[in-house]
Amino acid sequence: QVDKVAELVARWFYCALSQEKLRRPIVACELGRLYNKDAILEFLLDKSPDKTPMESASHIKSIKNVTELNLVDNPAWSGDKESIKGDKYDDLQSARFICPVVGLEMNGRHRFCFLRNCGCVFSERALKEIKSEVCHKCGVPFQEEDVIVLNGNKEDVEILKKRMEERRLKSKLEKKSKKSKSAAAASQQETSEDSPGPSKVKNGKDCVNSSSGENRQIIFTKSSENGNPSVPGKVNKAPSSTTKRSIADSEDKSEAYKSIFTTHSSAKRSKEECSNWVTHTAYYF
Repeated sequence: QVDKVAELVARWFYCALSQEKLRRPIVACELGRLYNKDAILEFLLDKSPDKTPMESASHIKSIKNVTELNLVDNPAWSGDKESIKGDKYDDLQSARFICPVVGLEMNGRHRFCFLRNCGCVFSERALKEIKSEVCHKCGVPFQEEDVIVLNGNKEDVEILKKRMEERRLKSKLEKKSKKSKSAAAASQQETSEDSPGPSKVKNGKDCVNSSSGENRQIIFTKSSENGNPSVPGKVNKAPSSTTKRSIADSEDKSEAYKSIFTTHSSAKRSKEECSNWVTHTAYYF
């Protein structure tokens, strides 16, 4: 009788890893064991080679493998009743937390469960009597697989262990499929960039033509300024002084057409018609 009570106290009032008293924040693993959150963090951060293997936390690989519990305080619990002088009675039946639906104390005498989605803790009686697909406390939807028994027997632990392995295997497969999909999408993007469509090819040719035109224009202006008409592969233009010719001097034009211009002989004045250098107008022939 005494050993059974001591076992219940050790499992429900003390951390399964550090063997210290449970204090908030309290977390639970996928097998239903209770831990102090700071003890789990110290265990995960300890990477030393001489680290002692802990059987109670060997299945915890990251902080995602535990769930922080939303516990409801027991109004009848008056704190730690440690007898300093030995004249006080320690009531081991009273618990610090209770079920928010039925009001049962979480002291190991009744089966308790928590939900993986939200971390709310209820008694198994409350979940069976008031059947619902959402949490009684916060309203988060859950399934039967999300209900984990706290400090269950061997059969409960075996069932929870199988569910844990299936859940982790499923998550690994999902991660692999996501990685393969992302890699395939990246390869498709690379191939599409390497082989552009017809619109991209056309735009590329236009760009090349426009850029080559600009280069030709620049070289053309430089050659005309420097007076070097012979540039290989480029459009050459002779200076205006060497190629410019009067339209009136062309041989294939008629005399009537030539007489329009001032360079024609009919437009020139004789010496008698020319005025003196002192003139009233700005005209000078």
